[in-house]
Amino acid sequence: MTQRLDLRGITKRYPSVVANDGISLQVQAGEIHAVLGENGAGKSTLMKIIYGAVMPDAGEIAFNGQPVRIKSPQHARALGISMVFQHFSLFETFTVAQNVWLGLQSSWSLQEVSELISDKAQAYGLEIDPSRPVHTLGVGEMQRVEIIRALLTEPQLLIMDEPTSVLTPQAVDKLFEVLKRISAQGCSILYISHKLHEIRELCNHCTVLRNGRVTGVCRPSEESNESLSRLMIGAEPPALVRHVQAAGQTRLSVNALSLSAMEQFGMDLKAVSLTVCSGEVVGIAGVSGNGQRELLMALSGEDVRSSPQSIELMGQSVGAWGPRQRREAGLHVVAEDRLGRNVVAEMSLQENMMLTREETLSARGLIRPQALFEQTQHILQRFQVKSNGPQSKAKSLSGGNLQKFIMGREMDAAPQVFVVSQPTWGVDVGSAAQIRAQVLALKREGCAVLVVSEELDELFEICDRLYVMSQGRLSPSILRQDATLTGVGVWMSGLWEDTHASTPS
Repeated sequence: MTQRLDLRGITKRYPSVVANDGISLQVQAGEIHAVLGENGAGKSTLMKIIYGAVMPDAGEIAFNGQPVRIKSPQHARALGISMVFQHFSLFETFTVAQNVWLGLQSSWSLQEVSELISDKAQAYGLEIDPSRPVHTLGVGEMQRVEIIRALLTEPQLLIMDEPTSVLTPQAVDKLFEVLKRISAQGCSILYISHKLHEIRELCNHCTVLRNGRVTGVCRPSEESNESLSRLMIGAEPPALVRHVQAAGQTRLSVNALSLSAMEQFGMDLKAVSLTVCSGEVVGIAGVSGNGQRELLMALSGEDVRSSPQSIELMGQSVGAWGPRQRREAGLHVVAEDRLGRNVVAEMSLQENMMLTREETLSARGLIRPQALFEQTQHILQRFQVKSNGPQSKAKSLSGGNLQKFIMGREMDAAPQVFVVSQPTWGVDVGSAAQIRAQVLALKREGCAVLVVSEELDELFEICDRLYVMSQGRLSPSILRQDATLTGVGVWMSGLWEDTHASTPS
């Protein structure tokens, strides 16, 4: 078998950390090769080196048997290397077609690219409208754009960094069919995922990183989730402990909320009703782009067009309240996209603390530097966030560590109601278990928790009740123990009216 990629002694140092420390890795033609490791283990840095977005300090790279020095992503694409990033590299003011067109080295017209996108989207089950501006897309839809853009380059080596983090199980199955098909045609795939069952199902080989070094290689099909976890973090993730408790009083209720979309390609909300009580975790499942984004904006106070009585918080009508008023009443929200809505990339972690934690300010609105530093340090320690301290810029953290910081900042505020979208997006198995345990701890303390997630396994693991969202409508609620993956999948198509609410099947 022809060797597609050969890395020897790749090293990358930053002022306070060695991200890659003498890494060697070989990928054969047509091989699907997993790279596994905790958040901050050096996976994304290594992929960016292969893609030419980061220059190594030492080491050698050979591609198709020839020594190369990959100078830029454009050079990488010319060689036949494409990458799907975990953090999307899309221009929000451009359309889907314009974004894809920018990344293609061809003489195709914009209209031809639009047609190619539609053809690929249909063939791969990754439905997307080429004419939609990117800023109107949910994270799951943005992920589809990145995948289609990479596949259109007909790569010899495709790098995928958490490609299924916000895809539904049905979309994942379809994507795996595509990846197996293109690998059979000779394309090599470097695959990063924290979902161990995916790696075992899809990948031929696996290289494990820890603290920037290779600590193991294996054939995933011969491993269990537990053994892969031990290779990655040195232990199995702790099992979640669920405590049976009766739900208390209703703390959040949405009453027949109907809102027209604020953006041209958004989703209208149609008579959405839900309740969340103290001491329970309620989940909303659904394919990205079905109204979850619009609902979250209405709940958080970003969108205040709803009638006051359509949203009630702790018994008060708050539909016309802004985000700060709702926070003061006990509501804390984590939006789906980390950078831009939850944190400002160029600001330090302690500066980002001030965005939602006003107690770091004095009564006159002045910054209390020592209190701010100590509170940020407390979050970093409590939630085991790997960083260079409170002064670190948000953009310097790995995706998983940034997610832990954001979740920690809001959960540490002892919310009365906690609303979160995609709580463990791009987070390693150990950190995901930690976040889910903290969510259940909030529940035990009496918090009312609403979780919007495209990971059905996650919802089944932590929720007491489930809703399903489709085309801006919300299904009846169903107890977790009465729900099935198949049934929820049917409801994702909006077919709950054809089945009894308590027994989707």
